[in-house]
Amino acid sequence: MASLDEAQLVGRIARGDRAAFEELYRRTSPWLALRLRRRCADEQLVAEVMQETYLAVWRAGGTFAGDAVGGTAVGWLWTIAARRLVDGFRRQARYAQVRAVAVEPTSAPAAEDDALAREVGGTVGDALRRLAPELRQVLQAMVLDGLSVRETALLLGVPEGTVKTRARRARIAMREALS
Repeated sequence: MASLDEAQLVGRIARGDRAAFEELYRRTSPWLALRLRRRCADEQLVAEVMQETYLAVWRAGGTFAGDAVGGTAVGWLWTIAARRLVDGFRRQARYAQVRAVAVEPTSAPAAEDDALAREVGGTVGDALRRLAPELRQVLQAMVLDGLSVRETALLLGVPEGTVKTRARRARIAMREALS
């Protein structure tokens, strides 16, 4: 198994190979947990997303198109996890709406903003936090998470051209803020 790359492991998983699944999990779970924790401070939600993600990989390994669309198995895995995380945030928001009948709203930074503040500080961090949320999301995905334009587009659910435009606008805004 050690000589196989992640895409080959996913192919074997699609055929029900439990050893390939265990190897993919061993290789990718520490990385995936770290990426999820950068975007969410709730350990319970991260654990749920990890479980849902790997369950989806086991069930839907055959849907990975791989090199045919220019994606990587790790990018595919991250896309699944990111969507599960968004679903988790939505579940939490619905639950919070039901509970918050007469609770006065408070202002708290988002988990992503907390992670960003820990990761990038000083002048650069201040400039990043002043960016419009959609520009900051693109920079986070492409720079901090190391995703390609295609993977970022899949993650954010926007066309690739939109990702490129937002990345350009974000670079210009950062350059102006830092000069």
